Amino acid sequence: MALKGLDIFKLTPKKNCKECGSPTCMAFAMKVAQGAVPITKCPHMGQDVIDQLSEATAPPMKTIEVGTGDSAHKLGGETVLFRHEKTFVSKNLFASTICSCMDDAEIDAVLANIKKVDYDRIGERMYSEMLYVNYAEAKGADAYLNLVKKVAGLEQVLILGVKDPEVAKAAVELCKEKKPILNGADASNYEAMCNIAKEAGVVLGVSGKDLSEIHDTVAAIEKLGNKNLVIDVTAETAKETFANAVQLRRSAITDGDRTCGYPSIVNVAKLAGGNTHLQTAYAAMFVLKYGSIIVLDQLTYAQALPLCGLRQNIFTDPQKPMRVSPGIYPMNGADENSPCAITVDFALTYFVVSGELERSGVPVNFLITDAGGYSVLTAWAAGKLSAGSIAKFITEEVQDKVKSRKLILPGKVAVLKGELEAKLPDWEIIVGTTEAIELVNYMRNNFK
Repeated sequence: MALKGLDIFKLTPKKNCKECGSPTCMAFAMKVAQGAVPITKCPHMGQDVIDQLSEATAPPMKTIEVGTGDSAHKLGGETVLFRHEKTFVSKNLFASTICSCMDDAEIDAVLANIKKVDYDRIGERMYSEMLYVNYAEAKGADAYLNLVKKVAGLEQVLILGVKDPEVAKAAVELCKEKKPILNGADASNYEAMCNIAKEAGVVLGVSGKDLSEIHDTVAAIEKLGNKNLVIDVTAETAKETFANAVQLRRSAITDGDRTCGYPSIVNVAKLAGGNTHLQTAYAAMFVLKYGSIIVLDQLTYAQALPLCGLRQNIFTDPQKPMRVSPGIYPMNGADENSPCAITVDFALTYFVVSGELERSGVPVNFLITDAGGYSVLTAWAAGKLSAGSIAKFITEEVQDKVKSRKLILPGKVAVLKGELEAKLPDWEIIVGTTEAIELVNYMRNNFK
């Protein structure tokens, strides 16, 4: 279990120095326990104490880094079981699958789909961050190594699904600079696979026939000095897999068993047996509990839209609402002569209103103003959405970019109409609907 402030204080040299940023060592110890300052801030601590405290105050689930550069990702680091307790730290990553059993046409189709499903939602890129490269023993080592060579240059982080140590070593050598995951250690080969992963400096994936075997294998690998691990919790059925994922997370966070405290891989492609709809359902379940990496056959648009949206909702700090960047969003082929409609930057408001505006088919410049991430009425009540803030936004960001001088105001803040007319004398202020669902008929009747 993590140490408390008093425990840390007992290990802290009793010096009242200003170097650690605290007036007393007790205050410093409390800050360390809360995660406010790193232990290394105290210059009087020996390395053995630093190592001891670093281990004790680390999250119960280890943080693992994969990939390099812009493709680097963090996994794990979680401290709670439920999002409402605090927040989740590292979002799930989605992986598409490719296999050496595929012919060239199938491989090219998978790679083309990976490039195609790539879009932005509320400032976050939605795409397949990983590629699971599966070894088909019947096709031989050469076919697998050629496939690894072909995909090694992709931006996706590779997961090498191979249990044969000789093939694994050759495959890792081809792409170790990109920091892939070698997913192939089990009770039968963990020592050889551990040595390969340690020498190459890559993350090692561990699996087993049940949780007991997985736990024993992870413990054995830790004794070999390797804690750069992920656990493949995929079992024969979705029920067993779900139980594995939940039990490992509970054991790490609630019971303090750090042997269970590693990110997980869940292969829903294997569980669903080619059923795309079932894959999507399983993937949604493991976005919630507790798949760090979720492997599908392919992340298609039909899957990405619900799964990436769900992930974004779950892995957003509940204290910080999702916001859309302020600006002008032309819809339905709008140009500089199209009317303007304004609303706040709260993501939910944006998606609801933009959907109805799009359904209307009427060209309109959709304006998003900075309102602190609040909904319309909340922003108005908090003073974040006012005639002054709207007028400033229109004057500084909009009126030089459009020729239209028609501004549609949300019906719920119709009270701002008079003041806006005074501040924007050149604009026609039009009070719109109070509910988004009414926008389709309103736009068609008044602006088409």
